[in-house]
Order: sequence, then structure tokens, then C-alpha cells
Amino acid sequence: MLFVLFSVLMRLLEIYCWILILSCIFINLCLFGILDSRKPLVWKVGLFLNRMTEPVLEPVRRILPSLGGVDFSPMVVLLGIQYVVQPVLVSLFRTLIYR
Repeated sequence: MLFVLFSVLMRLLEIYCWILILSCIFINLCLFGILDSRKPLVWKVGLFLNRMTEPVLEPVRRILPSLGGVDFSPMVVLLGIQYVVQPVLVSLFRTLIYR
């Protein structure tokens, strides 16, 4: 049961990382005019990605200094997931298994 919970949490973190990457790509495609955000499908995809990422990115943006219009908050969140959250989950899982 504990292994299943750990696997699900790790998989959800991996999916969220991919959603963050897709959101960054989507925003750049819209900014460069490759995607037309006035089309209903593109707008719905953008709205979905925005609703999935903004609750996590907004607090990080408030902490980071302004760097001339470049948004580093997705990179900070991705690095935080990869180097803080996942190792903490792995060590927590190991301590619960081997106690």
C-alpha cells in the first residue's frame, strides 16, 4: 500500500513537470504568433494550462526579483521538484520502509 502511494505521488510530480514544460512551450508559441489564441481549442488548452500552473507559479513569481520581463518561475519550480521534493519523498519512503 505504501509503495503504491509513493508511486502515485512520484507519477503525479512527473506529470506536473510535463504540464509546466508544455505550458512554457504553449505560451511561447502564442507569443510568437504560431498559435492563434482566439481559436476556441487553443484558448481552452491555454486556460487549462494556466489553471494548472498558476497556483504554483504565482507565489514563486512574488519571491523572485524582476529580471527584465524574463520569467524564471517555471524553471525554479521544476528544479525545486527535481532536487527538493522528489528526494524528500524518496528519503521519507525509505525511512518508512526500513524502520
